[in-house]
Amino acid sequence: MSAAPVVDAEYMAEAERARRDLRALIASKSCAPIMLRLAWHDAGTYDKATKTGGPNGSIRLPQEYSHAANAGIKIAIDLLEPVKQKHPKITYADLYQLAGIVAVEVTGGPTIDFVPGRRDSSDSPEEGRLPDAKKGAAHLREVFYRMGLSDKDIVALSGGHTLGKARPERSGFDGPWTKDPLKFDNSYFIELLKEDSEGLLKLPTDKALVQDPTFRRYVELYAKDEDAFFRDYAESHKKLSELGFTPPRSAFIHKSCQRPKSLLMQTAAGVAVAAAVVAWAYLCEPNKRLG
Repeated sequence: MSAAPVVDAEYMAEAERARRDLRALIASKSCAPIMLRLAWHDAGTYDKATKTGGPNGSIRLPQEYSHAANAGIKIAIDLLEPVKQKHPKITYADLYQLAGIVAVEVTGGPTIDFVPGRRDSSDSPEEGRLPDAKKGAAHLREVFYRMGLSDKDIVALSGGHTLGKARPERSGFDGPWTKDPLKFDNSYFIELLKEDSEGLLKLPTDKALVQDPTFRRYVELYAKDEDAFFRDYAESHKKLSELGFTPPRSAFIHKSCQRPKSLLMQTAAGVAVAAAVVAWAYLCEPNKRLG
C-alpha cells in the first residue's frame, strides 16, 4: 500500500480539474457505463473482516483486471490513463471512484459526495469476490454483507444497471437492462416489475430482487419514487466508494472552505454538461458506445 496522498488545497483543486476532464471524456466517448463498472469493481472486492480489497486502485494491475468478472474493464483503465498522466497528484484509487461518480451525474443521476484521499495499492484480492450474475438472493447477501453493506444497499446499487448493457464476450449475457442505457433513472426497477420486458435483460441476480420479499419492497419503492431511489443510491454509492477508507480530516476542512458562489457555479455547469451529454447520446452511433 502506498502512502496516503496529502489532501491539501492543491490536491482538492487538482481533483476538480480532473473532474472537468472526466466530464469531457465521458461526453466524447459515451463511456459512462464502463466508468461506473470500473469504480464498482475496484470497490466491490472489499472484505470487512480482513480489511482487504476495496477502492484502492488495484484493479489497474494485470493480475486483477484479468479476473473473469473484470473482462473488458481494461478499456476503462486505458481511457483514464491520459487523465491520470495529466493529473499525477491524484491517486488511481481516487480517480477511479471520481470517474464512477461523474458517470452517474452526467447521465442524469444524483449528485454523489466525493471525498478524496484514497491510497493506491499494489496488492490484488483473490478472484471471486464480485457478484456472480448467475446466482440468487443468498449469494447477493453473502457478497454485500462481506463488504459491510445492507439489503437496501444491494437493491439501490443494483439500480446502476440502468446504465449500459451486458456483453456476451464479458459476461455470457447480452443486452441492455433499460430502453435508454445512457440515462440514469429508475427505469431499471420499473422494467423489473414487468412480467415481460421485450428485448431487455433480466439476470438471475436481477430477478432475485423481485423474488425476495425484502428486496422487493425496495424495488417497488424505487419504481414508483425516483427521488427515493436517487437519495438512497447516492448514499449507497458513497458507502461503496469509501469501503475501508477513512477520509482525512484535511479533506473536510478544505471542502468546507469552498465559497458558496463557486459551488453554485459548479452545480450549474454540471447541469449544463449533463444536458449536453444526454443530447449527444441520441446522436451517437450505438456501436460506438462503451458499456
